[in-house]
Amino acid sequence: MRRRLKKLKKIRIHHEGAQILVAGFLLLAGINVLLYMCIENKIPFYVISLASIAVYLLMVNFFRCPIRYFEDDTEKIVVAPADGKVVVIEEVDEHEYFHDRRLMISIFMSPLNVHANWYPVDGVVKKVEHHNGRFMNAWLPKASTENERSTIVIETPEGVEILARQVAGAMAHRIVTYAQVGEECYIDEHMGFIKFGSRVDVYLPLGTEVCVTMDQSTTGNQTVIARLK
Repeated sequence: MRRRLKKLKKIRIHHEGAQILVAGFLLLAGINVLLYMCIENKIPFYVISLASIAVYLLMVNFFRCPIRYFEDDTEKIVVAPADGKVVVIEEVDEHEYFHDRRLMISIFMSPLNVHANWYPVDGVVKKVEHHNGRFMNAWLPKASTENERSTIVIETPEGVEILARQVAGAMAHRIVTYAQVGEECYIDEHMGFIKFGSRVDVYLPLGTEVCVTMDQSTTGNQTVIARLK
């Protein structure tokens, strides 16, 4: 598939966080102004102000959106859909779509990681489905099938279907998925966003060459996690 030429906007803060950051700034600023006006002893004000700055910087860090381009050939390449750490590399039975044995690679995102998700392959979106569920810790094995999640199936130009699953965690209560059935998708494009701690699973055909190891750190849209046969 010929990759689409496009000019990407230089987004430094993800648009999913715009309203939260504005509301958070106004709330924290209001609290600090009231403290400054209402108390004579300024020590509590200074402590709260420093804490407010730290909290706000963590929020900004969470919603940052680095600009990344995958510079190499994307044919048969599977890139990491998220920043984080590889927590699963194993063969599993996938019961939702394939109903057979698949190779699963899972990447866990801590609250300190970028939470934008990228498409792991070039291709065409074949299925998008959201499932309500629980909010267990995302690193638990059963989180992939019992937590709230969104499933995206992509068919590559070579006719290979892969499944990417956005999984909510104990803190993540909102999964945003941009993929739509029938549209072409490309490495370098955002697949979605998960708020506040989560994981992304990728299901690949057996025999796929794995290019990462357990506990390896990944960079979304940069780290090659597998090569398709």
